[in-house]
Amino acid sequence: MQAEPLRFMGHARDRHRPGPFAGNGGLHLLFPATDMAVRRALSTAVSAAEAMGVGPDASGLVELVLAEVMNNVVEHAFADRGHGIIELEAWRTGQALSVRIRDDGVPMPDGEAPPARHHDLTVVYEDLPEGGFGWGIIRDLTRDLRYRRDGARNELTFSIDLDISIDAG
Repeated sequence: MQAEPLRFMGHARDRHRPGPFAGNGGLHLLFPATDMAVRRALSTAVSAAEAMGVGPDASGLVELVLAEVMNNVVEHAFADRGHGIIELEAWRTGQALSVRIRDDGVPMPDGEAPPARHHDLTVVYEDLPEGGFGWGIIRDLTRDLRYRRDGARNELTFSIDLDISIDAG
C-alpha cells in the first residue's frame, strides 16, 4: 500500500498569531520533511519573524540558521525512510528569537548535536571539502543550543540574537 504524500500544512497568515509563546506572537508549523516543504516553511518563518519585528539583517540570519537545521533534518534524520514530519516553533524573547524544532526521524549520532568542523579554507577551490560546514554555521550563529531525544522524537532548541546590524561598508 502506497502512502499518500503529505502536503504543506500552513501559511504565515494562518500560523502567526498570538499564542502561548511567552506572551508574544509566535510561529508554529507542521510540515513534511521534504526539500520543497522546507523552502515553503522558510518563507513562512521569515514572514512571521518580520511580523514579530525582526529587522532585515536579523531575518536573513534567521533564514540561514533555519535552512541549515531543517535541511539537515531532511537529509539525515529521514535518510533511511524518506518521509516524516518536522515541527517548527519560534517566538520572540526580548532581543532574541527562540526556536524549537522537532522531528520523528532517527536520533543524532552519539545522542548529541554534531560539533562544528573547521576546515582549511586557504586551499585551492578544488581541494575544499564538500559539506561539513552546516553545524559550524549553526553553532556560530546561535546560543543555548541543546539537543535531546524525547521518546521517538528529536528536539533541537536554540536562540538567535536579533540585535545585529551588518555594515555594508
